[in-house]
Amino acid sequence: MREYLFMALIAAAVTYLLVPLVRRFAIRIGAVPEVRDRDVHTTPTPRLGGLAMYGGLVVGLLVASELTNTGKVLNDAEGDPVMALIIAGGIITLTGFLDDWWGMDAFIKLAGQIAAAGVLVWFGLRLTYIPLPKDWGGSTSLDYTLSTIITIMVVVVAINAVNFVDGLDGLAAGIVCIASMATWAYSIFLKQSISGDRIATTAAIAAILIGTCLGFLPHNFHPAKIFMGDTGAMLIGLVLASSIVTVTPVDPSVIEGMNRVGVLLPLLVPAAVLVLPLMDLITAVVRRTSHGMSPFAPDRGHLHHRLLDIGHSHRRTVLIMYAWTFLFAFGIVALSTIGVPILLFPVVILLALGVLVLMAAPRWRGRGGLHSRGKSDDDGPPTGPMPPILPQTEVRPQVPPPGGPSQERASATGKPVIPAVPGRS
Repeated sequence: MREYLFMALIAAAVTYLLVPLVRRFAIRIGAVPEVRDRDVHTTPTPRLGGLAMYGGLVVGLLVASELTNTGKVLNDAEGDPVMALIIAGGIITLTGFLDDWWGMDAFIKLAGQIAAAGVLVWFGLRLTYIPLPKDWGGSTSLDYTLSTIITIMVVVVAINAVNFVDGLDGLAAGIVCIASMATWAYSIFLKQSISGDRIATTAAIAAILIGTCLGFLPHNFHPAKIFMGDTGAMLIGLVLASSIVTVTPVDPSVIEGMNRVGVLLPLLVPAAVLVLPLMDLITAVVRRTSHGMSPFAPDRGHLHHRLLDIGHSHRRTVLIMYAWTFLFAFGIVALSTIGVPILLFPVVILLALGVLVLMAAPRWRGRGGLHSRGKSDDDGPPTGPMPPILPQTEVRPQVPPPGGPSQERASATGKPVIPAVPGRS
């Protein structure tokens, strides 16, 4: 247990310390895109935060491989999970970096995702069979070709699901962190009954991913100083998928006596930890294709956009989505540890209703509510993060508009001061 905590702390510390350096690098190379109509923030904010997350991941993996117990497991595991994640993570990070900096065609980005997933398969991180109850025909063994195809599909779907949900400050990092905590708890529970390197590998990967997300969140929670961009969203989606791939092939006969749904737990847990990103991904694809648009075409129809539109603040929207993720992920993990008592279902229903009440509260407050008075419960700017500080070389003199004075004022150093009244996006 102490080793898992240590590797998580190392990953968190490295990620946290690298973010300011990455932010300066992103500003220097111009990876600060203009605000788009569908964006929630109103001031240009640097991306590429995923580079710091990749640094934390790599250091966490290398440290884990040198620890007494975890290191032995990772080094003796089938294939080489440490090298697999470093190489696959490098491919997906490079793909995201180029997309965040220059922009990239969706199909080229998809090719990078498939290549990263293929590296995982090459190193042995793949689904070897699908666990099913005896009534459904029992576990289904997969040959190498079918195993490769299904594993790549699972990894690519997970990558895009996390990427789709990355629309608010701290949202993707928080959701993946909660999902990783649930996966780690499930793997630790399985280790008590099942011996093998795959379960211990899952626990190590999940612990490092938890640390990586926690190290990035202080810089990314509203108001964000930096975004993870596709660089980070696709990376943490890949790592989360790799933990799901390693924990899923569990023999149902080993956990058959846990409770009535024990045989389905290896399939239910991965679905539960990704339920919110998957739901957002599926609804986005259906919504866009039904309107004759490409599934990759951006819009403002995501779940977090809808929560904002009904009156929730930025932070409250993020916290509501955290609550849903926690409820689904840890609810299924709880079923694997305490059985399925009858009293559990009313509790889950009450919790779900409580979240629904929070979601509908702004509508009920009406015109006399907090938001209608122009106030916000956020500590930072209500519509976006603070503006980035541009290098001296990028400052340009401001020309007053024709027919009136300039809307900007100059500081004592001659640098323009950005107006503090953002527009609505």
